[in-house]
Amino acid sequence: MSPSLPLVTTAERRHRLGRRHRLAPSARAATVAEAADSVVALHATDAATIYLSSRARLAEGGPGVVEQALYEDVSLVRLLSMRNTLFAVSTELAPHVDASTARAIAVKERRTLLKHLDEDGQGLDAAWLARAEAAALDALDLHGPATGSQLSAAVPALRQKITIGRGKKYEAETGVATRVIRLLAADGRIRRDRPRGSWTSSQYRWVHTEPWPAVPAVEARAELARRWLRAYGPATEADLKWWTGWTLTDVRKALAAVGPDQVRLEDGSTALVGPGDTVPEPAPEPWAALLPALDPTAMGWADRGFHLDPAHKPALFDYAGNIGPTVWWNGEIVGGWAQRSDGEIVWRLLGSPGRAAEEAITAEAARLAAWVGDARITPRFRTPLERELVA
Repeated sequence: MSPSLPLVTTAERRHRLGRRHRLAPSARAATVAEAADSVVALHATDAATIYLSSRARLAEGGPGVVEQALYEDVSLVRLLSMRNTLFAVSTELAPHVDASTARAIAVKERRTLLKHLDEDGQGLDAAWLARAEAAALDALDLHGPATGSQLSAAVPALRQKITIGRGKKYEAETGVATRVIRLLAADGRIRRDRPRGSWTSSQYRWVHTEPWPAVPAVEARAELARRWLRAYGPATEADLKWWTGWTLTDVRKALAAVGPDQVRLEDGSTALVGPGDTVPEPAPEPWAALLPALDPTAMGWADRGFHLDPAHKPALFDYAGNIGPTVWWNGEIVGGWAQRSDGEIVWRLLGSPGRAAEEAITAEAARLAAWVGDARITPRFRTPLERELVA
């Protein structure tokens, strides 16, 4: 490592989170799309995460503002993409996410379903699947937004049952509706519309939509890498590979197209930033944040040591490596939070960040409680600390 490389300190990396991830009050976003773009993409596996991640980054507005972005303006859309995970991205970025990542996932999903249909032995094939998909789209055009069960009721083909793993220990009979709908969504021919219940519900209706404009995959990966470096740099090649789920070859080609600069970190290692992005980041005002499970700021790197004490991981992560709700102070995870059944927001520190931190966290918890109102939030992935707090 050359000592002539620019140094980016741990403190500066945390400053970047406050400003670039829109978490410091003075840096908060004016729109939901802007909030999503600041971290490239919002995790969407858990329905509430999109709302709570947006809330933490918005200057103003309640759940209705996020609903408007998702279902009226459609400035934010969900895509099965990085790491084969559901994310919400701005419609500006969506074609690049689709071309760089979602297309390959859609091809693999279709190949897998066709294999299951063939092994089932009922004569169902690609032509049958195409007819079933066309019928589902026709039903949406005729009846408007519909849930999966409503689509199944309207389209006989979606009520078809197949057997997975025939003759094996894991043999199971399953319906094709969910799989066909998943394929249509992966191909960008349908998208999730308003849920049946409140904004915390994952039972969505579906609407017919047009696929995203074609973008060359190489160009799309370079654009995604550029945005990711801006949001998460300094970071490493390994971090980008983990975050995207791309092959190492694709990661290296994307980074080569971006032309990042190299910097050194306090631990003596090197990392990458965007071209010219080596100017020291000024500290924002002190800030506290209560971020939801799977929030991008907690999930942006394979190595999160600069903002998370390894000793705190057992309390904050589930068995599969999913992070739960976290409490932040000036760019560092200092605890976790939960919502009890009566609506109370409770939190616990895992260190001693000081009185100023406790006062700011208390105020932020009150802001969160007012924003959530009567809604009740239970993370899909429960962590030890979250369970303790609601017990």
